[in-house]
Amino acid sequence: MNNRTRRSFIGDLATASALPLLPLARQEQIKETENDRDAIIDQVELVKVTGPSQFSNTNRQYQTQPVHIYPDHRPEPYSEPESSTTSSGTTSHHYLRIGTRGGIEGIYGYLDPETVSPIVGQLQSFLLGKNALQIEKLWDLMYRRNRHSRAGHYMMGLSAVDNTLWDIRGKYFGVPVYQLLGGATREEIRVYGSCLGYSVEPGKAGPQAKQFYDQGFKHQKWFLAYGPGSGTKGLKLSVDLVREIREAVGYDLQLMFDAFMGWDLPFATAWASAVEQYNPYWIEEAFPTNRPDSFRQLSESTRIAVATGEHFYNRWEVLNFLRSDAIQIVQADPEWCGGVSELVKICHLASAFGAKVFPHGHNLHAAMHVVASQSPEVCPLVEYLINYVPGKMHFQKDPPLTDNGVLPFPEKPGFGIELDREKIEREEVLS
Repeated sequence: MNNRTRRSFIGDLATASALPLLPLARQEQIKETENDRDAIIDQVELVKVTGPSQFSNTNRQYQTQPVHIYPDHRPEPYSEPESSTTSSGTTSHHYLRIGTRGGIEGIYGYLDPETVSPIVGQLQSFLLGKNALQIEKLWDLMYRRNRHSRAGHYMMGLSAVDNTLWDIRGKYFGVPVYQLLGGATREEIRVYGSCLGYSVEPGKAGPQAKQFYDQGFKHQKWFLAYGPGSGTKGLKLSVDLVREIREAVGYDLQLMFDAFMGWDLPFATAWASAVEQYNPYWIEEAFPTNRPDSFRQLSESTRIAVATGEHFYNRWEVLNFLRSDAIQIVQADPEWCGGVSELVKICHLASAFGAKVFPHGHNLHAAMHVVASQSPEVCPLVEYLINYVPGKMHFQKDPPLTDNGVLPFPEKPGFGIELDREKIEREEVLS
């Protein structure tokens, strides 16, 4: 026995002798508690940071929405300004900070404003004194504590907590989150460029798509502006958009479209029939997710993949759609569906059905780490809103940004989120 082994052996004997004569299982429980003392949560803060920002008058194209069926709620066709102007103002973002007795601080954001109330009102006090490393147990407890936890703002709050706990876990073990999920499955993290906000006026979408393609965005999603409320003219404009982009860029571009729940089944099937010749990869969220039969019927009528899921809030909703062959693409959002913990389970479900997962995301961190850890067959790409991601990460140091369709591989422990104090004028802890 060498000296190092001898010291360890003597230390184990000393620890064992210090324990009272308790059942072995209880002794192991005490030792585990002592070892994890540094992970006990002693601080939960919902932080609002505010600072100066710049705002542009361009790239504000709207997308079709369910309410557009009413003429007085349907906007006039969008027209991109001839020249770009900027104005100065302030912006505020919310972040969740969870601290432990050992001095580890987890942070996650930007958070949607709807996330604030359930965290401050229901989850903040519950987390105090809990072991931050027991992520699965805490998820289950939070889910069981609220009878409305199946969906909505409470689930968004739960998601923020779960993601922050994963940040703590990464920092506790000194590795990025994707390493905790099994390690990297690829050499680089590729994104698809979501083109929300860019004009779909005739003659403008094609050149913009070509510009993005030349920069390196070989996968792009465009947002349709017209639905049933616009009649046959709206259908024609929606078909013409597909043709224009395909003709401008060619067939090497993987091209997807999003209807944001603004269509009905006749409009969707007519559009799909007309654009199949241009080989779009998927049509996303043609209907609200409370219409699974419409998704199934659309899937049966077209060879275009049918996608939805940003408004799925748990694995059970996903399972119902997969069982009925309603969709081929799952787009669960880790900011809304239960965090990293639930998104990983959804990926496993999808793999069993031969479906793919492209996590929806206005934020990036959780989705990026999950995708990096899953099989490329299940999770090929990360969504990246070209026009919005930089703004969502305005207060972060060295945020993961890309202008060529490839994200830098995370290297810092946890998610690597750090607030840039030089951009923050005011910080408030909400209670």
